[in-house]
Amino acid sequence: MGRRRADTYRDRPLVNAVAATSFVLGGGLFAIGAGLAQADVGGPLLPASVYLSGGVFFCSGGFASVLLTRGTSRLEYLSAVVLFAGTLVFAINIVDSFISELTPAQQDRLIWSPDVVGCALFLASGHFAMVDLTGTWLPRHPPPGIGWWICVVNQVGSVLFMVSAIASFVHRDGDLLAAGIANWGTLTGALCFAIAGVMQEFERPGED
Repeated sequence: MGRRRADTYRDRPLVNAVAATSFVLGGGLFAIGAGLAQADVGGPLLPASVYLSGGVFFCSGGFASVLLTRGTSRLEYLSAVVLFAGTLVFAINIVDSFISELTPAQQDRLIWSPDVVGCALFLASGHFAMVDLTGTWLPRHPPPGIGWWICVVNQVGSVLFMVSAIASFVHRDGDLLAAGIANWGTLTGALCFAIAGVMQEFERPGED
Protein backbone atom coordinates (compact mmCIF):
# COMPACT_ATOMS: atom_id res chain seq x y z
CA MET A 1 0.00 0.00 0.00
CA GLY A 2 1.13 3.58 -0.61
CA ARG A 3 4.11 4.93 -2.53
CA ARG A 4 6.53 2.52 -4.18
CA ARG A 5 10.02 2.64 -5.63
CA ALA A 6 11.35 0.47 -8.42
CA ASP A 7 14.40 -0.77 -6.53
CA THR A 8 12.77 -2.29 -3.43
CA TYR A 9 11.50 -5.69 -2.38
CA ARG A 10 8.03 -4.23 -2.60
CA ASP A 11 8.27 -4.31 -6.38
CA ARG A 12 8.60 -8.08 -6.36
CA PRO A 13 5.20 -9.63 -7.09
CA LEU A 14 6.20 -12.89 -5.45
CA VAL A 15 6.85 -11.25 -2.08
CA ASN A 16 3.59 -9.34 -2.33
CA ALA A 17 1.79 -12.60 -3.09
CA VAL A 18 3.42 -14.29 -0.09
CA ALA A 19 2.31 -11.46 2.21
CA ALA A 20 -1.22 -11.41 0.81
CA THR A 21 -1.65 -15.19 0.90
CA SER A 22 -0.26 -15.36 4.43
CA PHE A 23 -2.88 -12.90 5.66
CA VAL A 24 -5.64 -14.74 3.81
CA LEU A 25 -4.66 -18.03 5.44
CA GLY A 26 -3.94 -16.47 8.84
CA GLY A 27 -7.24 -14.61 8.86
CA GLY A 28 -9.12 -17.68 7.70
CA LEU A 29 -7.62 -19.88 10.41
CA PHE A 30 -8.29 -17.28 13.11
CA ALA A 31 -11.92 -17.12 11.97
CA ILE A 32 -12.19 -20.91 12.14
CA GLY A 33 -10.61 -20.94 15.60
CA ALA A 34 -13.06 -18.34 16.85
CA GLY A 35 -15.96 -20.29 15.36
CA LEU A 36 -14.79 -23.44 17.15
CA ALA A 37 -14.47 -21.55 20.42
CA GLN A 38 -17.94 -20.03 20.08
CA ALA A 39 -19.47 -23.43 19.28
CA ASP A 40 -17.45 -25.03 22.12
CA VAL A 41 -16.01 -27.65 19.78
CA GLY A 42 -12.88 -29.50 20.87
CA GLY A 43 -12.55 -27.76 24.21
CA PRO A 44 -9.96 -24.97 24.59
CA LEU A 45 -7.14 -26.98 22.97
CA LEU A 46 -8.53 -27.26 19.43
CA PRO A 47 -9.26 -23.55 18.92
CA ALA A 48 -5.88 -22.69 20.43
CA SER A 49 -4.17 -25.06 17.99
CA VAL A 50 -5.97 -23.47 15.06
CA TYR A 51 -5.05 -20.01 16.34
CA LEU A 52 -1.43 -21.12 16.56
CA SER A 53 -1.45 -22.21 12.92
CA GLY A 54 -3.04 -18.91 11.96
CA GLY A 55 -0.46 -17.04 13.99
CA VAL A 56 2.34 -18.61 11.98
CA PHE A 57 0.81 -17.23 8.79
CA PHE A 58 0.19 -13.82 10.37
CA CYS A 59 3.87 -13.64 11.40
CA SER A 60 4.91 -14.71 7.89
CA GLY A 61 2.70 -12.02 6.37
CA GLY A 62 4.09 -9.43 8.76
CA PHE A 63 7.69 -10.30 7.93
CA ALA A 64 6.97 -10.27 4.20
CA SER A 65 5.39 -6.83 4.63
CA VAL A 66 8.63 -5.57 6.19
CA LEU A 67 10.55 -6.83 3.16
CA LEU A 68 8.07 -5.20 0.81
CA THR A 69 8.48 -1.79 2.39
CA ARG A 70 12.27 -1.68 2.57
CA GLY A 71 13.47 1.50 0.88
CA THR A 72 10.01 3.12 0.81
CA SER A 73 8.83 6.02 2.94
CA ARG A 74 9.58 6.01 6.66
CA LEU A 75 5.91 5.80 7.63
CA GLU A 76 5.23 2.92 5.27
CA TYR A 77 8.20 0.98 6.60
CA LEU A 78 7.31 1.88 10.19
CA SER A 79 3.77 0.63 9.58
CA ALA A 80 5.09 -2.74 8.41
CA VAL A 81 7.55 -3.05 11.30
CA VAL A 82 4.87 -2.23 13.88
CA LEU A 83 2.52 -4.72 12.22
CA PHE A 84 5.17 -7.43 12.36
CA ALA A 85 5.80 -6.62 16.03
CA GLY A 86 2.08 -7.00 16.63
CA THR A 87 2.03 -10.45 15.08
CA LEU A 88 4.93 -11.50 17.34
CA VAL A 89 3.10 -10.25 20.44
CA PHE A 90 0.01 -12.15 19.32
CA ALA A 91 2.22 -15.24 19.08
CA ILE A 92 3.15 -14.83 22.75
CA ASN A 93 -0.53 -14.58 23.60
CA ILE A 94 -1.32 -17.77 21.67
CA VAL A 95 1.56 -19.81 23.08
CA ASP A 96 0.71 -18.77 26.62
CA SER A 97 -2.86 -19.96 26.08
CA PHE A 98 -1.54 -23.55 26.05
CA ILE A 99 -0.34 -23.25 29.65
CA SER A 100 -2.74 -25.16 31.86
CA GLU A 101 -4.05 -24.36 35.35
CA LEU A 102 -3.45 -20.62 35.21
CA THR A 103 -5.16 -18.46 37.80
CA PRO A 104 -7.38 -15.62 36.49
CA ALA A 105 -4.66 -13.11 37.35
CA GLN A 106 -2.07 -15.16 35.46
CA GLN A 107 -4.38 -15.45 32.46
CA ASP A 108 -4.80 -11.68 32.37
CA ARG A 109 -1.04 -11.13 32.65
CA LEU A 110 0.16 -13.83 30.24
CA ILE A 111 -2.69 -14.05 27.72
CA TRP A 112 -4.92 -10.97 27.95
CA SER A 113 -2.19 -8.34 28.24
CA PRO A 114 -0.23 -9.46 25.15
CA ASP A 115 -3.52 -9.65 23.27
CA VAL A 116 -4.32 -6.01 24.03
CA VAL A 117 -0.76 -4.90 23.21
CA GLY A 118 -0.87 -6.77 19.89
CA CYS A 119 -4.19 -5.13 19.00
CA ALA A 120 -2.81 -1.69 19.86
CA LEU A 121 0.18 -2.31 17.60
CA PHE A 122 -2.13 -3.38 14.76
CA LEU A 123 -4.15 -0.18 15.18
CA ALA A 124 -1.00 1.95 15.22
CA SER A 125 0.30 0.19 12.12
CA GLY A 126 -2.93 0.84 10.27
CA HIS A 127 -2.90 4.51 11.20
CA PHE A 128 0.69 4.93 10.04
CA ALA A 129 -0.25 3.31 6.74
CA MET A 130 -3.26 5.58 6.35
CA VAL A 131 -1.18 8.69 7.02
CA ASP A 132 1.41 7.52 4.50
CA LEU A 133 -1.31 7.09 1.89
CA THR A 134 -3.10 10.39 2.49
CA GLY A 135 -0.27 12.63 3.67
CA THR A 136 -2.22 13.85 6.72
CA TRP A 137 -2.70 12.70 10.31
CA LEU A 138 -6.46 13.25 9.89
CA PRO A 139 -7.25 11.39 6.65
CA ARG A 140 -10.36 12.66 4.90
CA HIS A 141 -10.37 11.90 1.20
CA PRO A 142 -9.30 8.48 -0.16
CA PRO A 143 -6.52 8.59 -2.74
CA PRO A 144 -6.89 6.60 -5.98
CA GLY A 145 -5.99 2.94 -5.99
CA ILE A 146 -6.85 -0.15 -3.98
CA GLY A 147 -4.27 0.45 -1.24
CA TRP A 148 -6.49 2.82 0.73
CA TRP A 149 -9.33 0.31 0.77
CA ILE A 150 -7.01 -2.48 1.91
CA CYS A 151 -5.87 -0.24 4.75
CA VAL A 152 -9.47 0.57 5.75
CA VAL A 153 -10.54 -3.09 5.81
CA ASN A 154 -7.46 -4.00 7.87
CA GLN A 155 -8.17 -1.16 10.27
CA VAL A 156 -11.76 -2.32 10.75
CA GLY A 157 -10.34 -5.75 11.52
CA SER A 158 -7.94 -4.24 14.04
CA VAL A 159 -10.79 -2.44 15.80
CA LEU A 160 -12.75 -5.69 16.00
CA PHE A 161 -9.68 -7.46 17.36
CA MET A 162 -9.38 -4.81 20.08
CA VAL A 163 -13.06 -5.22 20.98
CA SER A 164 -12.44 -8.95 21.23
CA ALA A 165 -9.36 -8.42 23.39
CA ILE A 166 -11.16 -6.15 25.84
CA ALA A 167 -14.03 -8.65 26.08
CA SER A 168 -11.52 -11.42 26.87
CA PHE A 169 -10.57 -9.95 30.24
CA VAL A 170 -10.78 -12.67 32.88
CA HIS A 171 -12.69 -11.95 36.09
CA ARG A 172 -11.51 -13.28 39.44
CA ASP A 173 -14.09 -16.07 39.17
CA GLY A 174 -12.44 -17.27 35.95
CA ASP A 175 -15.17 -16.09 33.55
CA LEU A 176 -14.46 -13.85 30.59
CA LEU A 177 -15.91 -10.35 30.55
CA ALA A 178 -17.95 -11.25 27.45
CA ALA A 179 -17.00 -14.56 25.83
CA GLY A 180 -19.46 -14.24 22.94
CA ILE A 181 -18.23 -10.77 22.00
CA ALA A 182 -14.64 -12.00 22.28
CA ASN A 183 -15.25 -14.88 19.87
CA TRP A 184 -17.34 -12.93 17.39
CA GLY A 185 -14.92 -10.02 17.48
CA THR A 186 -12.05 -12.32 16.64
CA LEU A 187 -14.03 -14.08 13.91
CA THR A 188 -15.17 -10.91 12.14
CA GLY A 189 -11.83 -9.16 12.62
CA ALA A 190 -9.99 -12.14 11.17
CA LEU A 191 -12.32 -12.19 8.17
CA CYS A 192 -11.46 -8.53 7.55
CA PHE A 193 -7.77 -9.40 7.37
CA ALA A 194 -8.52 -12.33 5.09
CA ILE A 195 -10.56 -10.10 2.78
CA ALA A 196 -7.82 -7.47 2.78
CA GLY A 197 -5.34 -10.21 1.89
CA VAL A 198 -7.45 -11.19 -1.11
CA MET A 199 -7.57 -7.54 -2.15
CA GLN A 200 -3.79 -7.29 -1.81
CA GLU A 201 -3.42 -10.14 -4.29
CA PHE A 202 -4.70 -7.68 -6.92
CA GLU A 203 -2.20 -4.97 -6.07
CA ARG A 204 0.58 -4.42 -8.58
CA PRO A 205 3.79 -3.72 -6.66
CA GLY A 206 5.86 -1.04 -8.34
CA GLU A 207 2.93 0.81 -9.90
CA ASP A 208 1.73 4.18 -8.60
